[in-house]
Amino acid sequence: MQVRLATPTDNEAIRDIYNREVVGSTVVFDLVPRTPAEQRRWLEEHSGPYPAVVAVADEGAVAGFASLSPYRPKPAYATTVEDSVYVDPAHQGRGVGKALLTELVRLAGAHGFHAVVGRIVGDNEVSIGLHRACGFELVGVEKEVGRKFGMWLDVVVMQRLV
Repeated sequence: MQVRLATPTDNEAIRDIYNREVVGSTVVFDLVPRTPAEQRRWLEEHSGPYPAVVAVADEGAVAGFASLSPYRPKPAYATTVEDSVYVDPAHQGRGVGKALLTELVRLAGAHGFHAVVGRIVGDNEVSIGLHRACGFELVGVEKEVGRKFGMWLDVVVMQRLV
C-alpha cells in the first residue's frame, strides 16, 4: 500500500467512498451525496496546507482517503486543524486508516500546525480506537449535536499535539 497526496484522478474513488458513508452511516453528518462538481471543489480546497491523501492498494484501487481542514475560521485557531479519515469497506481492518492518519499528522507538523483535532460520531469505536492508536487523547464529548436517520448523535472530540 502507498499513501500519497490525492490528485484529480482520485476524485471519483474518493467520492464513492464518501457518498457510501453519507447514505449508509452516521460517520459523516452530510445528508446529501456529493456531486462530481462538489468533489472537484473539495479536492481544490484540500491542497497546500490542508491536503488530502489517498491510500492506494497494491492492485491500484484507492483503499481510503483522509484530509486536513481548518478547525475554525477565527485567526487564533490558525495553528489547529481537523482530520477526516475514510476507508473503503473492502479494505477495512488492514491498517489503511492508521497509515492515512499517521501521514496526516506528519503533514500537519510539516505545515506548521500545532494541534490536530478529530471529531468522531460517538458510537464509532473503530475511529476512536484508530485515533487513540495514533496518539490522540479524548478531550470531550458534545452531546446530541447532530441528527441523522432520526437519531440524535454525540460527537467525541480527540486531540493530538504535533
